[in-house]
Amino acid sequence: MYPEELIKPMREELNSVGFKQLTEIGEVEKAIKSDGTTLVVVNSVCGCAAANARPGVRISLNNTKKPNNLVTVFAGVDKEATDAARSLMVPFPPSSPSMALFKNGELVHMLERHHIEGRPANMIAENLIDAFNEFC
Repeated sequence: MYPEELIKPMREELNSVGFKQLTEIGEVEKAIKSDGTTLVVVNSVCGCAAANARPGVRISLNNTKKPNNLVTVFAGVDKEATDAARSLMVPFPPSSPSMALFKNGELVHMLERHHIEGRPANMIAENLIDAFNEFC
């Protein structure tokens, strides 16, 4: 478990662009199973989250088409909420950071850590934009 003062700026980076922080199992299930499209970001303290994942997500939101709902859970902090989100991302193994796009409760696109690590934010944004254009 990371101290709140350490992760607060990492949470705020997503919250400031419209993400809702989910900390409870019920919130996660309700958000993901809702009608429309929901982007779930599994946030992390690692360097690839700071350099690639969060900036890539922010860039992708400049697209005309984007998800109806933006939610995030924090790996290593919000354990139960993160586990609940990951349980809906099966068959993909748990990884953080990661991003999943759901449409009407069905997983339609997934970016695992190995898709994020070592890739520039613009490439991650392009991947998400392609998914938004297809599913949103």
